[in-house]
Amino acid sequence: MALELMWSGLLLIGGYLLGSIPTGYWMGRLLKGIDIREQGSGSTGATNVLRTLGKGPAIMVLLVDVLKGVGAIALVKLFYTLTGTSLLFDQWQPWLIALAAFSAVLGHSKSIWINFTGGKSVATGLGVLLAMSWSVGLATFGIFGLVLALSRIVSLSSIAAAIAVSVLMILLGEPLPYQLFAGVAALYVILRHRSNIGRLLAGTEPRIGQPLAQQVKDN
Repeated sequence: MALELMWSGLLLIGGYLLGSIPTGYWMGRLLKGIDIREQGSGSTGATNVLRTLGKGPAIMVLLVDVLKGVGAIALVKLFYTLTGTSLLFDQWQPWLIALAAFSAVLGHSKSIWINFTGGKSVATGLGVLLAMSWSVGLATFGIFGLVLALSRIVSLSSIAAAIAVSVLMILLGEPLPYQLFAGVAALYVILRHRSNIGRLLAGTEPRIGQPLAQQVKDN
């Protein structure tokens, strides 16, 4: 049992380290020599990169942050593919996938490389969903895109998608560990948007292309 716990812990640490790669922070340093945490909302995610650095860097950050989530799940699946059940129990796999998913989400928002700050974990959350269940991931992305097209508010779209994840996991019959992950991760993402929720209620949350008038740090 000790060996199994050791390997499980290493996989979860690997997921966290993948999620904690501070893509937006590095992009700000590379392109403008700035700390993006001191700009706009203070987030290292793609939305703040868009406002601060422009469309190209934002797209790059978005893609890498999604791939971080995919990589965390792929790490667990690859381990099982290479070792079979010789090192870890087969029944642990969905639980490890769910825990690795949350480790990556946590890593993105609390990166060890930038003093446990980061983004709001939406893109990395999408990545883990696509790797866990492509149908849930695509449906969630579709809801995000629909709300964004109607409102042009990224935070509102992210919150709507987070709420939808739990429902989709249940409706599509995904394993219990995935459903639990969806509920916990959705709550975490919504809490990460608490300042955005305040601006939404006040009617001051900016739409795409508008500057963030109220400089409220979210980390």
